[in-house]
Amino acid sequence: MKKTITTILLLLVTTLSIHAYTSDPDPEEMKKNIEELVEYFEGQGYDIQKYLDDSRFELVERITQKFTRSAEVKIESNEDYKKAVGFDRKTKLIAEFIEENLTYLQEAEEEYGIPTHVIAAIIGIESEFGKYYGTYNPFNVYISMYAEGHRSNFAKSQLEELLIFVNKNDIDILELKSSYAGAMSYAQFIPSSLNRWWVGSDLYDMPNNIKSVANYLAHFKEITGSLEKSIYRYNPSDLYTQAVLSLAEEAKAVIEKTD
Repeated sequence: MKKTITTILLLLVTTLSIHAYTSDPDPEEMKKNIEELVEYFEGQGYDIQKYLDDSRFELVERITQKFTRSAEVKIESNEDYKKAVGFDRKTKLIAEFIEENLTYLQEAEEEYGIPTHVIAAIIGIESEFGKYYGTYNPFNVYISMYAEGHRSNFAKSQLEELLIFVNKNDIDILELKSSYAGAMSYAQFIPSSLNRWWVGSDLYDMPNNIKSVANYLAHFKEITGSLEKSIYRYNPSDLYTQAVLSLAEEAKAVIEKTD
């Protein structure tokens, strides 16, 4: 049985009523926003209603709060941030990752000019070296963001980029996995980054992820003139940048031992 927008929002408002907060989104406004999005994409030649009617579609409840309560927003010290991202655990896993992927890391460094240890550190921070890649669906994420009115222009643009990507690669959009922010695979690329800097066709191939990270960082290193600034462009947080650089030093020490 197909789900309508109204049915979905009725289920949502029932859930919200159990945990009533003054900041809860207005279901009627959400319905209006989704209908507006359907109309917009019809004009762009995309039928997103068929995805909204799919049983796998669901709104991500209170997605706005997931952004406003993220580690980058709430945490102020490097030490606390490292604890939040499991830094110590990642340092214990980095040697195995490098041993398994050193050839690919070196090939990426040779092709893009980004140090192997920095590439490894990015993948370590983003997905614990490929162990995690998200439990959300990016289509559901961007629809939910737009419905709640959180970064609406960004959500709409990323949804359009996502549609371009799945159509180009013949991917079932509702089978994809992402973070709550809509970032995908081990490198945690948002759709616009996938369309510009992704290397290869398989999202879950580690060599593709390694080269894609290197390609992304090389682009922004050329623009900013700094490797550190290119890391900041990956996630605009000083805490994130310092965590990556710290893990990169751990990775560098491992690599030097193998030389």
